[in-house]
Amino acid sequence: MTGDTPAPAAMRNEYAADLGLTEADLAVDWHTQFDNWFADAVAFGLSEPNAMVVGTADSAGRPSGRTVLLKGYDPEGFVFFTNHLSRKGVEAAANPYASLVFPWFPMQRQVVVAGPVAHVDRATSEAYFASRPRGSQLGAWASPQSQVVSGRAVLEERYQEAAERFADQVEIPTPTHWGGLRVQPESVEFWQGRAGRLHDRLRFRRLDDCGWTVERLAP
Repeated sequence: MTGDTPAPAAMRNEYAADLGLTEADLAVDWHTQFDNWFADAVAFGLSEPNAMVVGTADSAGRPSGRTVLLKGYDPEGFVFFTNHLSRKGVEAAANPYASLVFPWFPMQRQVVVAGPVAHVDRATSEAYFASRPRGSQLGAWASPQSQVVSGRAVLEERYQEAAERFADQVEIPTPTHWGGLRVQPESVEFWQGRAGRLHDRLRFRRLDDCGWTVERLAP
């Protein structure tokens, strides 16, 4: 490291002593609790509170991660959209299980989700694609996501080709290789930072009978 940049090991941020998360604080189910915390994140003014780190793994168990935007959630799970031929799309097909992390660090909170992945129905994917800005729609057609390209010029050329292809069409069709994925939670952990690194970690975990239990995890 050079200059005045401190070493990572020397970087510390002590969390507030008056914050906490108790079992009594939790809503009756993970969905309501997430809804409450997501509303808090929006009200707090976080930049892109719907940004989440999506972790997948290939058929050999080699993991990969990236930041993706959440586009919907309900009691059935969390939905995002992607090119199904991208790395995450291919991995989700080969090993249909994923994790999500919402890093709301300015609020000293994070939410960690894990569960199987399934495609959303085609009508839902097409409805969302139709709501996207035209530039984003063209980008979905132009970008061979996660594939190696020789340079920026290749992407610009493919984008221009897509723009010309659909120049006379008011509505751009949804690519067949593009659509939504839903992570169906088996566990949802709510993490609240605490002083002395004794953080509160409360997890909703699905039981075999489809009920749920709440567990406290050691920090």
